[in-house]
Amino acid sequence: MNLRPDQLAAQLQRGLAPLYVLHGDEPLLVIEAADSIRTAAREAGVSEREVIVTHQHFRWDEFGLAAGNLSLFGERKLVDLRIPNGKPGKQGGEALARFARELDPHAGDITLITLPLLDWTVRKAAWFLALSEAGTVIECNAPPLAELPHWIAQRLARQQQRASREALEFIAGHVEGNLLAAHQEIQKLSLLYDPGELSLEQIEDAVLHVARYDTEKLRLALLEGDAPRCARLLEGLKGEGAAPPLVLWTIANEVRTLARLRASVDAGQNIDGALKAERVFGPRQALCKRAVQRLKSGGLRAALLHAARADRMIKGLAQGDIWDEFLQISLRVRAR
Repeated sequence: MNLRPDQLAAQLQRGLAPLYVLHGDEPLLVIEAADSIRTAAREAGVSEREVIVTHQHFRWDEFGLAAGNLSLFGERKLVDLRIPNGKPGKQGGEALARFARELDPHAGDITLITLPLLDWTVRKAAWFLALSEAGTVIECNAPPLAELPHWIAQRLARQQQRASREALEFIAGHVEGNLLAAHQEIQKLSLLYDPGELSLEQIEDAVLHVARYDTEKLRLALLEGDAPRCARLLEGLKGEGAAPPLVLWTIANEVRTLARLRASVDAGQNIDGALKAERVFGPRQALCKRAVQRLKSGGLRAALLHAARADRMIKGLAQGDIWDEFLQISLRVRAR
């Protein structure tokens, strides 16, 4: 079965398939689709998860063992296989085709395979055809530019907001086809404005002028690991009465990007390829490269957990000084 990303939610409501294959050129859609599948699996009682990331010296019998072994506690499990370069090689292709042929749809376990954008030769490979016949394939590509305003309108509707065609086209033109950037702008609007109709003036102000003390400088200071500068910028934002949800969004979004880059590099992927996959372009590339070199996955995971605590504080579910939490998160990604 082949699905579009926007058809996945309805399919999951009808029940989990035993095999999902995600591929495409849009990281946001891949991430969201994978998160939806993992969430649905947890809600269906799939309590164990095993993540496998292939690399240059990967041994494919590891995947065979993971997919074939019963859970240690007799529970259902999710095997999360990630192939960053999209090329399993001869041994991997044979292992994937064999897995597809032997897949038992009634076993109760779930397999999620994530791939990058695939060219036509890979799509015609025996292993990919076998996976396509046995499972549910979701191609996660960005919509054409002409359809981007409609995509933005759908995302706004999820947060009970709407805007005119002119306003939607303004956002689409500003992000230039980058769905991650569009997603970030839409999140800003949910933080800054109540549900309902958004005016063009509100959207222009949010997109172009929301950072009065310049949260972009805070973003760059985080990447540079410049803790003293982060402290000064946070003090300035606090003094200007900046909305804490917006500041947290700025910090968490950058840390999340670094965490994904670090995970890709740890899995054997080339840093340039990882940057491209995350849509990191321009001068920010060099900053992200240096940040990934100095940071470890454990520290970035800790920073994300810290950001989750800050989010609970903003929502009134935890006590503390939110601005001090912002500083503490910044210190976790400082230069060593």
